[in-house]
Amino acid sequence: MEVNQQARCRELAKSSSFYSTVYSEIEEVGWDHLVRAGGDLSFLIFRVLDMKGRVHVMEIQLDKAYPRVPPMDVPYIFNLKWSMNSRLKNLVQQFEKHLEKLQGFWSTLDEIDRSLQIVDSKQASRAIPSRQIHVGLTIWYSGNDCFIILFIDINDPRSLPECRFMGLGNTVNSLRKTWKRNVDKWERDKAFLENLECLLNTQLPRLADEETNNHLDECGICYAQYLPIGDELGPQTGSATDYTCENNSCSKAFHSMCLVDWLRSITTTRQSFNVLFGNCPYCSEPIAVKINATKN
Repeated sequence: MEVNQQARCRELAKSSSFYSTVYSEIEEVGWDHLVRAGGDLSFLIFRVLDMKGRVHVMEIQLDKAYPRVPPMDVPYIFNLKWSMNSRLKNLVQQFEKHLEKLQGFWSTLDEIDRSLQIVDSKQASRAIPSRQIHVGLTIWYSGNDCFIILFIDINDPRSLPECRFMGLGNTVNSLRKTWKRNVDKWERDKAFLENLECLLNTQLPRLADEETNNHLDECGICYAQYLPIGDELGPQTGSATDYTCENNSCSKAFHSMCLVDWLRSITTTRQSFNVLFGNCPYCSEPIAVKINATKN
């Protein structure tokens, strides 16, 4: 786990022009935006907030020839403008403008994710323009589960989505015929869920409250759901994420142990008795974590 990224980057900056360049450009972007950096600075992960406060993670891969060679693996549908005079800050600014164009698309995905039963919801992300939705047991006769896959138009998310039906024989055929018969009823000004149920002529299963409340997320720092198993972690060994950011637009989960290590690496973190006060690594909202909760 990275304990003190800023200090390590500072040491690397003394060893070559590449490290010095990257270090200075991270400072321009802001250390509070840096989520993780590779040991050799071959990759950087920044967090960027969009206009709705959604947290997005931007991974940048750097060649040793940087800045002659531009960063690789830029986000989907992202036309990078790069020159020899460009800096990482320019890339982050372009990414922020790119996010502005996708607000309607993500609002539609949020509307679907908040209300309907998504198959493999842990695999669903804002980078995927499709959702597989559980339609439930058919209300007619077969008793077989049925699913639909919706493909949302990124550039026109309120338009009629492409829809594919999955399930057995008569159930799927009935739903497909109903969809085709009602396809002209789709109205882009209506709520997405209302449109969907109108076309299918049925009420879709809603997201269960317990599924919303008990969803287990991976840690935003170590990217694992559970801590490693080992004696050195004491009672925390193998434990799941146990801290969640209280900002509703973020709600990122963490292991308290990971969060304490993170906060200790940030110079702006304050300590009062056994509590660390700092900011969420993703949304910068104030957070407080007890130190003794992570020790024997």
